[in-house]
Amino acid sequence: MKTIVQTATAPQAIGPYSQATASQGLVFVSGQIPLHPTTGALLDGGIEEQTRRVLLNLKAVLEAAGSSLDLVVKTTVFLKNMDDFPAMNAVYAEFFGSSLPARATVEVSRLPRDVAVEIDAIAALQA
Repeated sequence: MKTIVQTATAPQAIGPYSQATASQGLVFVSGQIPLHPTTGALLDGGIEEQTRRVLLNLKAVLEAAGSSLDLVVKTTVFLKNMDDFPAMNAVYAEFFGSSLPARATVEVSRLPRDVAVEIDAIAALQA
């Protein structure tokens, strides 16, 4: 059985997918990009600002699902430019602290709406 996760505290999906789905004690969060959660407007700013907004959106979806950043077991970070890795990494560390999930980071040629970063996640649900 799977449960669709939907929240107004994160940007709505911009395609035929769910913000997240939950199944068998895990939540699978779709890639988040730096969109404002209520207006859907693209955030202006550099990689630090974009990463911060992405992680705030990810946090909102996780909380709506009954999870949290502390329960994330795996993320995938998609960067438009690998030169942004150190700056993205610094913001990422602020959000995850000592509860570091497994992670893959890849450079891609293009992301939705030409953003600089997109992050998806898999997390455990609260018991």
